[in-house]
Parts: sequence; C-alpha cells; structure tokens
Amino acid sequence: MLWRKFNGDRILLPIKDAVESAIKRETENGFHLKVCIGTDSQVKGPETEFATVIVFLREGQGGFMFIHNEKNTHHYSIKERMLAEVAKSIEIAYELCDLFTTYDIDMEVHADINTNPQFKSNEALREAMGYILGMGFAFKAKPEAFASSSCANKIVN
Repeated sequence: MLWRKFNGDRILLPIKDAVESAIKRETENGFHLKVCIGTDSQVKGPETEFATVIVFLREGQGGFMFIHNEKNTHHYSIKERMLAEVAKSIEIAYELCDLFTTYDIDMEVHADINTNPQFKSNEALREAMGYILGMGFAFKAKPEAFASSSCANKIVN
C-alpha cells in the first residue's frame, strides 16, 4: 500500500511505522493529538477511485494527513460503495489501533454517509455505524465526518 503526505512526498516506511514516528515527533514537540480516519470515493467513467486519509489533529494547532489512493473497475451500488469506503477506513484503523492505545491517542472513524434520509448514501448508515461501533471505534457521520467528507473528498475530486 503506497501512502503519501499532502504535499505529495511518498511515505517510504510501512504505514504503521510512519504513524508511530509522527506520533512520537508530535508528542515530543508538546502537541496533544487526535486521529481521524476516513475514506471517500468518486466514480470516474468505468473506474471508482478511493482515497483514505489518516488525519492528525494537533489540539489548537492545525494538523496534517497521510493519504492512500486506489482505483478499481468494480461497479458498485451506492450502498456498496459507502460500505466499501467504511471497510477501507476500518482496515487501516484496525492496523493502527494498538498504536493509538499505546500512546493514548483518541481516534475516530469518519464515514462519508449522510444522516439525512433524503440522501441516497443514508441507505448504508445503519450498517456502517454497526460495523464501526462493533469494531470498538468511535464513529462520526456527515456533517461531523470531516476526514472523509472534506479531507479525503479533496483528494478524489
């Protein structure tokens, strides 16, 4: 899995090592961190592009993020695509969760799913929420899910 920083620099370490290094650096610099993980997708012709982000928030001091993009040609229903986004976020959250526990970092999984029933993405809300909460992670949906609906969204658009 290839990851990069927002400025385009490739992350050469395995993502778990890169995240731990970032946590150590930021805490040594006196910052209290919170991490939000989210995925968004965009259908472009026959391809669906996914962007997963790990957003590091420095309490009161901005933040930064690590980004992973992938594309495939699977044709998704809207509900399938929303749940695929959630699955990608959970996969990385699960890989990293022991680090967040070790370093006492709050972590949330953000789903780009609208809480308003008038939107098509709402069809996946109950399943996504159950999936995320069932894994023991904190959950946010739109409009609070900025990691997926703002940060990851900027990467795929």
